Amino acid sequence: MPSVAAIVVAGGSGERLGREGGKQLAMVAGLPVLLWTLKALAEEPQIGLIIIVTHPERVAEYRVLAVEPLGLSVPVVFVPGGESRQASVAAGLALVPDSADVVLVQDGARPLLTRALVAQALAALQADPSAAGVVVGHPAVDTLKLVEGGAVISTPDRSRYWAVQTPQVFRSAALRDAYARAAAEGFVGTDDSSLVERAGGRVVVVEGPRDNLKVTVAEDLPLVEAVLRDRENGGAA
Repeated sequence: MPSVAAIVVAGGSGERLGREGGKQLAMVAGLPVLLWTLKALAEEPQIGLIIIVTHPERVAEYRVLAVEPLGLSVPVVFVPGGESRQASVAAGLALVPDSADVVLVQDGARPLLTRALVAQALAALQADPSAAGVVVGHPAVDTLKLVEGGAVISTPDRSRYWAVQTPQVFRSAALRDAYARAAAEGFVGTDDSSLVERAGGRVVVVEGPRDNLKVTVAEDLPLVEAVLRDRENGGAA
């Protein structure tokens, strides 16, 4: 069984949410968004360390409201984030011990994460020795348009496109190498897997549930609440 370190990116200000405290501490189904995310990660026994990347002024607040209530047995450490998501993950990666074979990167604002989805991604990586990483996503269902200046340039074949989420899991050596190359060459990717792909690593995708949404605006919270309440009443997890 591999040793896994989880990096939780929780540094966003949540300005688009329009609520005091931001999206990480927005209450949903009676608990903060971030707590739901951490709960799912802590339920997976392969995860031996959780690294929360956030603003240094919010560490105490996050610890009291989203970590201590869980009474986690897995160690949790905090690290200040950077000016971008990529810089924040790099800060978290610096705390990953050499003993960790696998690094999992998770958005702190995805409270519908489940242990089953975490286990699915980890199992897919373990089952494919040639893969440097595994990302969770789902096939695109809407028609896609390439647009420039408000005008449609082309309509690509959506059957080849997937919407990608987190968790994303990587062999630690591959992720460290990808981040080192990106830093040296000034490359900024759209997600962690884009850095690994650029460095020559093979990344595969596993299909996850479409409800694994990221809380971004206030309208997302009722949707998350509905799914969590459904799970409490025996719905799919």
